Amino acid sequence: MASEAPKDLNRLGQSLWLDNITRDLLDSGTLQRYIDELSVTGLTSNPTIFNNAISHSAWYDEEIRRQLDNGLEGEELFFKLAVQDLSRAADFFLPVYERSGTVDGFVSLEVSPVFAYDTKATVDQCKILHQQANKPNLFIKIPGTKEGLPAIEDAIYAGVPINVTLLFSTDHYKAAADAYMRGLERRVAEGKSADVRSVASLFISRWDGAVTGKVPAEMKNTLGLAVGQQCYKAYRDVLDSDRWQRLENVGARPQRLLYASTGTKDKAASDTLYVAGLASPNTVNTMPEGTLLAFADHGAPGPVAISRDGGTSEQVLANHLRAGIDLTELSMELQSAGAKGFVASWDELMASIKSKSKVLA
Repeated sequence: MASEAPKDLNRLGQSLWLDNITRDLLDSGTLQRYIDELSVTGLTSNPTIFNNAISHSAWYDEEIRRQLDNGLEGEELFFKLAVQDLSRAADFFLPVYERSGTVDGFVSLEVSPVFAYDTKATVDQCKILHQQANKPNLFIKIPGTKEGLPAIEDAIYAGVPINVTLLFSTDHYKAAADAYMRGLERRVAEGKSADVRSVASLFISRWDGAVTGKVPAEMKNTLGLAVGQQCYKAYRDVLDSDRWQRLENVGARPQRLLYASTGTKDKAASDTLYVAGLASPNTVNTMPEGTLLAFADHGAPGPVAISRDGGTSEQVLANHLRAGIDLTELSMELQSAGAKGFVASWDELMASIKSKSKVLA
């Protein structure tokens, strides 16, 4: 019998999102069952997920043939397929979006890394993709790298809802929040609506993977949760700031903190470590399908795992510093590796699209 854990998190005020999408998930009724039974209220996607779905199944073959006949190929063909899937997923979550007062019920589509160093081209693609889907509950994902921050600001200014991805530290989160608020402030200065939604996606589990074997055994699998807790305090501090409250007074809604990369990598650790350990109000946890099912089966979150004052996070982080871990340098390395991995995943996806297109042409 499934536990009540997912519903408990929802009652706490945290949203559970699924980090997966396939055409099978949509067609088979599985996504609807997750919504109805496991309290899933949103969904995220990335190139690796689409690559696995397209290259390892026949679910997309018929549509690929159709689009090849229409003259589409490569990136243009992929975005056609992705927008179809995300548009359908957005419809599944539309009742959640409306019931939550448009706070929850979002799906996310990643922008192409081809334009990573071209702010205008990135923003233009964001606008095109959002217009193609024509769904109010669709986020476009932009990496929160140094190069991505101007595009985030400009996309928010243009009125496109943005999921800021590849954040690894409190400093990364603060930079993303600043870009979000700058975009809103520009809109307000011109008399435009301040209601443009965003989430800030903080990656958790990769921290622990990066220090495996480099810290004492008693500190194993504690760093990711500490980073999440520290960032939650920063998030609440932003929402309490005069700057944010001025925006809220003219109709802005919070950029929600989202915990990403919450599947447990260490086989010896709890498979729900980064779900139960990140239970916190007014946030999102997006998790792989296996983690969702594990949490639904035997998860047991406490009432609140993360406190507004940062709890024990500073002590845990200090312990890692004493163990020789340069947390600032590591956060930069993780973000850089994440950005490179995104490009590699994108290249693999484009290769799979090309390969499958040749077979099906």
